[in-house]
Amino acid sequence: MKGYRISILRHGRTSANEKSVYIGKTDLPLSDSGRKELEEKRKKYEYPNVQKVYSSPLCRAYQSAEILFPNREIALVDSLSEMDFGIFEGLSVDQCVELDTYKKWLKGGLDNPPPNGESVREMVIRCGTALNTVIMDMMREEVTHAGVITHSGIIMNMMSCFGLPKMKPLNFACEVGEGYEIMVTAMLWQNGQTFEILGKIPNTLEADEDEMYAGESYEED
Repeated sequence: MKGYRISILRHGRTSANEKSVYIGKTDLPLSDSGRKELEEKRKKYEYPNVQKVYSSPLCRAYQSAEILFPNREIALVDSLSEMDFGIFEGLSVDQCVELDTYKKWLKGGLDNPPPNGESVREMVIRCGTALNTVIMDMMREEVTHAGVITHSGIIMNMMSCFGLPKMKPLNFACEVGEGYEIMVTAMLWQNGQTFEILGKIPNTLEADEDEMYAGESYEED
């Protein structure tokens, strides 16, 4: 059965990321240091040779796509955008930490959105929509290997909710310019909306295979 390989990567840093500020729907470009970091990673590591790239429409994502996959067609997919953090957008963790609304949100739960923001359940549904959009377009365009540039929260929830083997979202935290490669078959996706997780990308010499799915702290981006 025909398989579709997808390389899912996290975009580079913005000035807000460097200051630990919440940005979800806020549209910021890569910072100069964020752009340089991605350029250095592309020179140092071998990135997949994809046929087409699907990107979040936010500037920081498609700028990252242009750096990591030059000379490739980039299609913007709205549902690949980061979570909407509502009233916490543009605020730092230090500014939020004493707010009762923030403390309530940190308790978690699928249906516990930040005020005026998006719940985890809504984001997970959107992740499924994004994957379906990408997979259906790959089938139509006869693309067998595609890249996806998106955000930290999207990657963690996408991998946790739809990927095999099953793991918690934080187990799929990754650094900028890094992510996971997955394999999708029509039967696996149509019957159960699942895909096979192949491993982390890019293949860095420093990485220990035993730590392939080691959890890292979540950084809002």
